[in-house]
Amino acid sequence: MKFLLSLILLTVAFSFTQCKSSKMITKAIAPRDTTKLVQVNNSDDSLILVNSTRDNIKKSTIDFNTFSAKIKLDIEDAKGKKPDLVANIRMIKDSAIWISISATILNVEVFRVFINKDSVILLNKQEKEVQYRSISYLQEITDIPFDFKTLQNLIIGNPVFFDDKNVTVKKYDDFTLVSSAAKDFKNLLTYTTKDNLLQHSKLDDVDPLRNRTADFTYDSYTNANGGVFSTYRQIIATEKNKLDVRMNFKQFEFNKELSVSFSVPKNYKKN
Repeated sequence: MKFLLSLILLTVAFSFTQCKSSKMITKAIAPRDTTKLVQVNNSDDSLILVNSTRDNIKKSTIDFNTFSAKIKLDIEDAKGKKPDLVANIRMIKDSAIWISISATILNVEVFRVFINKDSVILLNKQEKEVQYRSISYLQEITDIPFDFKTLQNLIIGNPVFFDDKNVTVKKYDDFTLVSSAAKDFKNLLTYTTKDNLLQHSKLDDVDPLRNRTADFTYDSYTNANGGVFSTYRQIIATEKNKLDVRMNFKQFEFNKELSVSFSVPKNYKKN
């Protein structure tokens, strides 16, 4: 159960694609330690460029009150492709995340998860079990420093593990590279220059002994909530093993009234 939940939470969290722009991006990004690629002289990387890039990132960040979505999940790890899953998500900003996971081959709900700032409740619908955990459980099962806000941003499509206070910027005709180093990860973001759309995020572990790395790519943007929203994503994450996850948003809505009520059946046993 722990491994599957790890896959689920990673799936709900991350994103990639093979569009023209991502092929251009690949030429500019090395397989490891990508931050070295955007180190430029102060004369080239002007304060004006850095400040304008910060402003553009803030403008493209998705803000919302509520969010709901139906997502088709394709997962593949070192052992091969896993059964397709469908995730239904309801989210109230800075308050609660409600997730239902169904197996498409059986068309039955297998897991239900409720997350707030302090705790996680997990229902195993097949085994009729419930787990009550603190929010730190997200870090335990994924081995990634998740907190509620990070998971929220991952679901919605905003940058994560990114510190805009100390950034390096390199601008090209078609895309802009923005590099930063946060506490746990170095992050290289790639935005389209024309539309300021996030195309790619490359995370490398600050700790060289861990060697965690993840590639996110965002594609199929559509107008939503007064801005744009990526409806097709993929993540390739590696440390000791490789995990490849694709997320296809079949339905989504912003700022509609929704319920995140969560009840535990009396016959469920604690695990």
